[in-house]
Amino acid sequence: MSEAYEELIQGEAVHRRPPSADHELLVARLHSQVRRWLPLNSALSLLPPRSELVLDEHTRLRPDLAIVRDDPGVTGSAQLYLVAEVLLPGDHHLDTVIKKQFWADLRLTRLWMVDPRYLNVEVYGCGEFGFTLFDILAHHHPLTDPHLPGLKCSMDELFTGI
Repeated sequence: MSEAYEELIQGEAVHRRPPSADHELLVARLHSQVRRWLPLNSALSLLPPRSELVLDEHTRLRPDLAIVRDDPGVTGSAQLYLVAEVLLPGDHHLDTVIKKQFWADLRLTRLWMVDPRYLNVEVYGCGEFGFTLFDILAHHHPLTDPHLPGLKCSMDELFTGI
């Protein structure tokens, strides 16, 4: 089990309890799959689990997985591309409502909401009419992404043993 951690949401410190072993297993599997299929010469970079992302002076979030895209035209500039949140039992509201709204306001390209209760992944992103639920993946449906060629992790594979 990992350590407890803190996030800052609109200036208020939110203490997150230590994630369970199953939670950490899902985070490790996601990181492994993404790392495996991230192209070598890609502008995308996978950050370590729960890296702190400073959205503004009042908001610092620590998603389970984050990918940033380096902007070759701007020195030191990285744009958030994808975030994955593995939901904790009894703590869904923070990730599924409050933090999801921050990701929507940022016009995040991709958000994966990984729900071990239902063994599924909800895929969100910027669509024609704003932040949109693109798909709900379950069973044999693969988790894919256009910028991670080869990534085809089925939900059965992701949630095995959970």
